[in-house]
Amino acid sequence: MPEFHEIPGFLPLVGHFRRSPGLNTPDTQPGDNRSGQEEINWRNLVAACAAVCVFAFSLGEMFPLLALNMESWGVGEVVIGLNTAMAPIGILLAGLIIPRLSHAFGPRRVAIFMAIATGILFLLYPTFPSLWAWFPLRLLQGIFVATLFALSEAWVLANARGAYRGRVVGIYATCISATFGVGAGVIGWTGIDGYLPFAVGAAVLFLAVLPIAMVSNDAGSDPGQPHVSMLSFLPKAPMLLFAIVVHAMFDGGMLGFLSVYGVRHGMDFETAALTITALSLGNVFFQIPIGWIADRTSKRGTMVACFMVASACLALMPVAIVTVWIWPLVLVAGAAGFGVYTVGLAELGDRFSGPDLIAGTSAFSTMWGLGALIGAALCGIAMDVFGPHGFPVTLLLVFIGYLTVLWLITLWRRAQRKAALAPHA
Repeated sequence: MPEFHEIPGFLPLVGHFRRSPGLNTPDTQPGDNRSGQEEINWRNLVAACAAVCVFAFSLGEMFPLLALNMESWGVGEVVIGLNTAMAPIGILLAGLIIPRLSHAFGPRRVAIFMAIATGILFLLYPTFPSLWAWFPLRLLQGIFVATLFALSEAWVLANARGAYRGRVVGIYATCISATFGVGAGVIGWTGIDGYLPFAVGAAVLFLAVLPIAMVSNDAGSDPGQPHVSMLSFLPKAPMLLFAIVVHAMFDGGMLGFLSVYGVRHGMDFETAALTITALSLGNVFFQIPIGWIADRTSKRGTMVACFMVASACLALMPVAIVTVWIWPLVLVAGAAGFGVYTVGLAELGDRFSGPDLIAGTSAFSTMWGLGALIGAALCGIAMDVFGPHGFPVTLLLVFIGYLTVLWLITLWRRAQRKAALAPHA
């Protein structure tokens, strides 16, 4: 297998990341331990991973559960996309309040409240089985879940430092992916009708209170430092945050429409739900290796490689969907697509700490919400206008556009450097 530096055209893109404002990092970063002595608080780390496992289980169940319920009601793709988009809108709004709530009440209290509130909200879906009732419920779900994930990610990054951060974040991502896939697979047992599938998700969420209670109050925050808002954080890492937006378009489109895409090509509801499981299993098997590669080489280079692999998978999806090859293809697509977020999160932990870190994970949530909102809407419209294949083709064009912009910026920066050196030649 060739090293990254042997891949034609790869170094210019990696070079762009290294030189870009918002992604370039000095040799010594705030919160980064380069001395070789790892500072890992295992109690907080295990508790944060346990908490996020139960969040991911319930969220993994809800994405296909809601989409397949609406599909069974005869709801069109555009409306399903608009409903799916309500969660990202909630995530966008949550980014504005997470740092302030955390600073005022403490991350642990806020997380416990949101876990209980999300469990109650899940029970409201079957209580009000109406498309229009599900719009505001989906909005609230986005706010609550974004808060839970942002605080959990801050805890993980605050308690996993040094040269192994990428691998620790890979373990965290693996925990998310494993339980996310199990949540989607539960639908094969519970079905999509009645209270049972929603009650299972709610019960698991209530259990999240136990691991959250184990996290120390100061994990990921410093009451002695001033509050840092999400908006004030945005200029500190623009290119990193832009990468998360593009990744989230993939995430939102895949989670909202992959199971529907399967149904459109002859799968039954239960089998179609398993495509989300396959997507998540790719994360389970590959996030730790991706973190290892990022630690040993370049986080930014690894991120670009993930974008390239995901693009190839999207290009092959229209051919593979009617064959057994769709399962390994979705597996790899999930690994590469989520790998962008894994490496980006490790990069964030390298650069920031304290209130900046919570503001950064809140900004990640907001950027994910923005990207997922755009991705879900675009995929829904594309499927309605161009047919089922409009879904993967739309995401492929987004990825190609992103990589093209990186390449053009790289050429522009190289031209600038040559111009700056010309007078000295």
